[in-house]
Amino acid sequence: MRRKGRNDTGFTLIEVLIGIVILAVGLLGIAGLQVSATRGNFFSNYITQATYSAQAGLEFLQSIDLAAPELQPGTHNDKSVKVNDTTLKRSYVVAMGGNGRTIAYTVTWNDGRDRTVSFSTLRFQ
Repeated sequence: MRRKGRNDTGFTLIEVLIGIVILAVGLLGIAGLQVSATRGNFFSNYITQATYSAQAGLEFLQSIDLAAPELQPGTHNDKSVKVNDTTLKRSYVVAMGGNGRTIAYTVTWNDGRDRTVSFSTLRFQ
């Protein structure tokens, strides 16, 4: 039975609490997506910088004389590059092949996990 004078136009406490729980679950989901997006942006930045660094190193090695000390067979360490708070370590391996050289350029870094970007090219006289 209904009582006279009761206002039925508002929400009950249970309805408000259920609404708050649904809103909280949605906001937590969005927060998780934001964290994933931020990690993805940092990874994209690191891989872009590593790719640019490796490309610049290969272009330099393509431009110098084949008899230069930098193109002698073996493993060579190149200068490291600092991106944000992460160090990109650069190295390359030169191998003889006929009248040319094979150059494999590698950039490694650690952003919580060990990461590597590698490129290789052939260099002839």
